Amino acid sequence: MKLVSYQVSDNRVHLGAVRDEQIINLNEASGGTLPDDMLRFLQLGGAAMQTAREALENSAGELPLDSARLLSPVPNPSKIVAIGLNYMDHIREADIGVPELATMFCKYPSAVIGSGEDIRWSTDLTDQVDYEAELAVVIGKTARNVDAEVAYDYIAGYMNCNDVSARDLQFKPGDQWLRGKCLDTFCPLGPYLVTRDEIPDPHRLSIKCMLNDRVMQDSNTCEMIYDIPYLIEYLSAAFTLLPGDIIATGTPHGVGAFRDPPVWLKSGDIVTVEVEGLGRLSNPCVEID
Repeated sequence: MKLVSYQVSDNRVHLGAVRDEQIINLNEASGGTLPDDMLRFLQLGGAAMQTAREALENSAGELPLDSARLLSPVPNPSKIVAIGLNYMDHIREADIGVPELATMFCKYPSAVIGSGEDIRWSTDLTDQVDYEAELAVVIGKTARNVDAEVAYDYIAGYMNCNDVSARDLQFKPGDQWLRGKCLDTFCPLGPYLVTRDEIPDPHRLSIKCMLNDRVMQDSNTCEMIYDIPYLIEYLSAAFTLLPGDIIATGTPHGVGAFRDPPVWLKSGDIVTVEVEGLGRLSNPCVEID
C-alpha cells in the first residue's frame, strides 16, 4: 500500500491509501475502525495494517490525488535518526575513509514537511544550503534490542527523505551538526509511506536527486555500507525505536558541498528526491531575507 496523510477543504488531517491516482479515506472505508492519524495507525500494529488492506480492496469512495494536500506521511514522529557517511560513493567523493562505526545524528520533528511544501531558511543564518537524497525507514512496532535477523519484522515501510543541510553551520568549529541539520523545514518526507511488502529488497533501489531539471545524485542503495537490519540492531541496542520513528539511511555521491564549484540551493529552485518505488518528493526553495 501507498499510505498518505492528507488534508482537504476542512483542513483536518486524514489517513488514506493511494490507488490509481485516487485517495481512499481509510477511516471511512473501514467504517470508523481505523484512526485518521498515521502515528496512531502504526501504533495499532499488524491488525490495523490488515484492516487497511481489506478496506482498500472493498472501498468505492475515492478522492482525486491532485485535489488533496499531501503532508509528510508521518507528520509527528517521536524522533528521526539520520545516518551519515553510509554510501561508498559518497565516501569516495568526500575523500575520507570508511568510518569504523555508523555515524549518526538526529533531526527534530519540527523540521518535517511534506511534498510540495517550501524548504525555507534565513540568509542571516545560512547561505550554504545543500540537498541529500535518502531512503527513510519507518518503524512499525516498538523495537528494543532487536537482532538483525528479524529486523524487517519491525519495519512498517519506506519513504523518500531529503536531509537538507546548512553546511556552513554544520562544519563550524564545535559540534554544530544539530544546527546544520535541524532547521525548520529541513526534513521533507514523502509523498507516500510505501509498506514493506511493496519493496522486496530496499538495498537494490535506484536513488536520485534532481535540482530543477538537472540530475545531481544518481546511485543505488546497494552502495550502503551499513545495511538496514544492522542499523536497526545497532540503534535499538542503545534506545527504543517507537512506531512512526524514522531512520534516514544516508546519502550517495553528488551532494552540492563536494562539487567544484559547490552548488547551493537558492530561492526558486525545485529539489526532487526519487527512490525507486516510492514516488517523487518535490519541494520549492525559499530564502528569507
